[in-house]
Parts: sequence; structure tokens; C-alpha cells
Amino acid sequence: MRNESIRYLIVPGWQGSPQNHWQTHWQNSLPNSARVEQADWLTPRREDWVAALAEAIAADSRPVILIAHSLGCITVAHWAASAPVQFLQQVRGALLVAPADVERPACAPALRNFAPIPTDLLPFASQVVSSDNDPAVSVERALELARHWGAEAGILAGAGHINVKSGHQRWEQGFAYLYRLQTRMEHHALRRA
Repeated sequence: MRNESIRYLIVPGWQGSPQNHWQTHWQNSLPNSARVEQADWLTPRREDWVAALAEAIAADSRPVILIAHSLGCITVAHWAASAPVQFLQQVRGALLVAPADVERPACAPALRNFAPIPTDLLPFASQVVSSDNDPAVSVERALELARHWGAEAGILAGAGHINVKSGHQRWEQGFAYLYRLQTRMEHHALRRA
């Protein structure tokens, strides 16, 4: 949305997003952006993470676009499954990058309390972006989650977990997905008007 009233809420995954992570770069680049801060980045508890997201959304009445990575995507899905309608309506869209499959056999034990992953349709425009070699989610699973959530899906070639380790410090390409999401949001708003 090309207006100053929209705000961007960065939702990092497990262990947070360090200074050289694309989410930090985006937070510094996008107007009206803030980050959801968690009390414990290393041993995440689903209830705490969802509560922190709920608090960050409720803290400001402006419409919001969520920009989530990894476990942050799963946090968004859990929040959306139980959030009050007034806050669901405040969220205009979500960019869900490299959603972590917390149900996979090789998932780190610290993340398993986020299972099962909600499969409810998200009540706002959403875009899933994943990779064909992400160790945290298979292509099939990323596409399945996108289908459940009603999200458009984009699969990148050889992009790993789309984080610093896979060479995505600024991830300028990601802005194209954000733009696509915002265009879909605008079309949706026009149809409703």
C-alpha cells in the first residue's frame, strides 16, 4: 500500500534476526516499521511468541503488513487461528518467508511445541516464499501450507533458508514479493469497495 498509514511489523524466527539479516535491513529501509521482540529467542514457547505478536499488533491501531521469517510464519498462523476479529481486520497482508515445518522429523526439539501447524485459511492476503533446498521445509510442504493458508506461493531455486547463512543479507529480490502482496491487497480492497 502506498500510503504512510500502513505499518510493517517484522516477525523474526528462532534465534531472532541478527544485524546482517534481511529482516533487519528491511526494518531499517521500510517506513513505519517495527519488530516483534520476544523475551526468549532461544527456547521459544508458542504461547509467549503468539502473545508478543498480539501485543505488537494491538499496540498501534494503524493497518499492518506482517513480514515473517521461519518460526515467525508459524507464529503468525497460530495468532490468526485465535485472534479477535478486530485485530484480524487490522492485518492487511502477510509475507511469509521460509516457513519452518515444525512437524518434520528432523525439527529441533525446541520448536516442537509450535506443532501442529494451523491449517486455517488466513483472513488476509498472504504470500509464501520458500526455496527448493530449504532444510527447514520441503517444497511440497511449503506449497501445502500455502494452499491451506490461501497464500500465493513462490519457490526460489537454491536459496536455502533465505537467511544470512544462505547468503541473504539484504535480499533485495524479496521486495518484489512484498510489492506483489501489496498489489493483491490493493485489488482486494478495490473489490470490497
